[in-house]
Amino acid sequence: MAEVLSSVMRYSGRVFGVAVDRVRLPHGREADMEVVRHAPAVVLLPLPDADHVILIRQYRYPVDRWLWELPAGSIDAGETPEAAAQRECHEEIGLVPATVTPLARFFPTPGYCDEEMHFFLCTALATPPHAAHQDPDEVIEPRVFTLAEARAMVQRGEIADMKTVVGLLLDTRP
Repeated sequence: MAEVLSSVMRYSGRVFGVAVDRVRLPHGREADMEVVRHAPAVVLLPLPDADHVILIRQYRYPVDRWLWELPAGSIDAGETPEAAAQRECHEEIGLVPATVTPLARFFPTPGYCDEEMHFFLCTALATPPHAAHQDPDEVIEPRVFTLAEARAMVQRGEIADMKTVVGLLLDTRP
């Protein structure tokens, strides 16, 4: 494991921070490492039934495109990944899952970011009695697709979001 000799936070924002760490690497050499510090996140595979998935169409400013994605979001401080999955499902597609099943965990960009994504299968979806809060920077349109349609969209390049590609390839059988 690396030994952190010093750390300076160069930027701290609402979504992430950027640190420059001076570290002694496992082979003994020292180096400055730039690291994007990001809260862990959840990625949801909401299945209204065994053959369908709900994707969201969302405008992403950094790439200036509308993208089809699986619902996802950051885990709040003190929140469990399962609770975050329930909250994000409600916020992004307006439904609450009765069952939240862990599928996998991945680091999407470990070369420069410490974010870990927790993938969950969300089933037994129901409409809650109250509307969910949406972030002011989110413009989201949920839509139901067959799993076969969504996977074909990946093959045709119509789904360009990596977490969605990975999530759609996960085995959803219990």
